[in-house]
Amino acid sequence: MIIRPIQQEDNLQIAQVIKDALREFGVDKPGTVYTDPTTNDLFTLFKEKRAVYFILQEGNDILGGCGIYPTKGLPQGCAELVKLYLLKKVRGKGLGKQLMQTCIDYAEGLGFNQLYLESLPELKSAISLYEKMGFKRMDKPLGDSGHFACDLWMIKKLKTTTNH
Repeated sequence: MIIRPIQQEDNLQIAQVIKDALREFGVDKPGTVYTDPTTNDLFTLFKEKRAVYFILQEGNDILGGCGIYPTKGLPQGCAELVKLYLLKKVRGKGLGKQLMQTCIDYAEGLGFNQLYLESLPELKSAISLYEKMGFKRMDKPLGDSGHFACDLWMIKKLKTTTNH
């Protein structure tokens, strides 16, 4: 099993992982990444400066992914942890935590001092993981992700390094 940056040929497979997960939890609705047109071309989206999307792969299979994105409107030094999704068959094995830690380390290396995320209450296991990883709930959203259906917001302070 490897964690690596996204490649163009990953687009369709990771989009399917994301959409299947959202359908599974009943949150395949407008205002989420389910209807966001960028979900089908994450490779291009994550070409943005100071952005990265990591793929979890085993053999030829993409099992999930997670990324860091400098979402418009976030405070200085803050990036968004985005699109953490795993196939059902690999959840609960610590892989989401590994993906998230890879993203946290990368964000710290870029000099970000906070990570923000948006989620939905239906994604209980993800929220539990976020809390275990040090994210704290917030009363209102930050930035302009365009995901208006997300009504759970969290933030984490980072230690800043300069590895990247």
